[in-house]
Amino acid sequence: MATDATLRENPQARQLALSNLLPHTAPGAAHRPIFLEGLQSGSLQKSKESDIIRDLKLLCRDQLAISHDAFRALVNLSESSLVAACLSDPVFLNFIVSYIIHPQSTCADLAAMLLSNLSGSATACAIVISMKIEIIRGDNLPNNFYPVQSRCGTCTAPDPYPKDKPESILALPLLVDAFLQGSAVTHDNDPSKRPRKAELHFLASVFANLASVMSLFPCNPFFKIHQLFLVSRWANFFLTSRPTNELDAQSPRERPLAKLMAFTEHKDKIRRGGIVATIKNCAFDPTLHKAILTEDDSAEEEGPGAGGLVALLLPLAGPEESELEDQENLPEALQMLPPDKKRETDPAIRLTIVETLLLLCHTRFGRDYQRNHGVYEIIRAAHLVEKDEKILEHIERLVNLLKRDEGDNAESAPYQASRIEEVHQPEQSDSDDEDLRIEEI
Repeated sequence: MATDATLRENPQARQLALSNLLPHTAPGAAHRPIFLEGLQSGSLQKSKESDIIRDLKLLCRDQLAISHDAFRALVNLSESSLVAACLSDPVFLNFIVSYIIHPQSTCADLAAMLLSNLSGSATACAIVISMKIEIIRGDNLPNNFYPVQSRCGTCTAPDPYPKDKPESILALPLLVDAFLQGSAVTHDNDPSKRPRKAELHFLASVFANLASVMSLFPCNPFFKIHQLFLVSRWANFFLTSRPTNELDAQSPRERPLAKLMAFTEHKDKIRRGGIVATIKNCAFDPTLHKAILTEDDSAEEEGPGAGGLVALLLPLAGPEESELEDQENLPEALQMLPPDKKRETDPAIRLTIVETLLLLCHTRFGRDYQRNHGVYEIIRAAHLVEKDEKILEHIERLVNLLKRDEGDNAESAPYQASRIEEVHQPEQSDSDDEDLRIEEI
């Protein structure tokens, strides 16, 4: 049996030991409980980190084969809330985020999967939302900066090491930029020649979890006072105008959510599903509806909106030809779609999109904007080919809200249900409250 000294001095021994342990970390494995020993929950005392979890965190910084298996083990184990609580300490999260941001991190996709699991916890979300990382600027560095805490066996420091002093910078905008760069990664060329080694699709799930906390934290009784303070400082991050280049305060300003809108039709289901969920979670805040929907400069004092309506409607649009009158009502991006245009194939994502449109009907502005920009025309065509009963029910509720008579009172007009062309209406109309009720994700 290998001793502690052997494991410290011999990387081959560490790799062999970890490769044999890895299968036992999977959910349902017979010996998985050994990784949970010593972890407690519900005590008034601060939870104590077990030696196994501590060692796996350290091994994430080791050389490639060892780091890869250590990340995989933690991804498996982080399904447990006990393990997730131990991994959600600020130091380790700072390493994970810095590692993901660095374009040369070999195991960044696994790190993004781990962060996705951890962001299911409100504690981890509060830390990530307000997190600052240390960087060193340099014109010869990838992306013109080096995240100091990313240094490890699979993400070596630049040579020569930059001489400038480190500075602290908000991490979340850099995560968004890394996510954008990850979409351009292809597997056709030599991995050593890629500007970024990871695709980072799982960051979409991280953004969805963060947006959920940002929108709903005042209603969450499990938040501690200091977590509420940290989250409230960046409660509207995705819809708050920021410099497009976080390292250049004079660069044009843009809302971070606008950068993500293009991925609602991405080929990867995890990426597009996570971004759709991010938009939905932002829509729970009615004060953000104008910023989510619009895209012109005059709509908001802070600059252009996120332009989310087109991003939400494109996955629901098909190749059908519309009447000329209907075409004129549609945004330009939805006019004259190609004959091979396909709708979103995943019913869960389609449902989330329709639920988001329903959420955006909570405000008079949201209802009027959708009426004036072709939502009914797209939804009507989608209804004809939809097979999922739950989605059909939500579409009918959306049509009722868009086609009702608002009356003189903009926000409390009586419900008016009517049969709208091909879209079937239920015989008994529900109340406004029922039409506007959306399940949280």
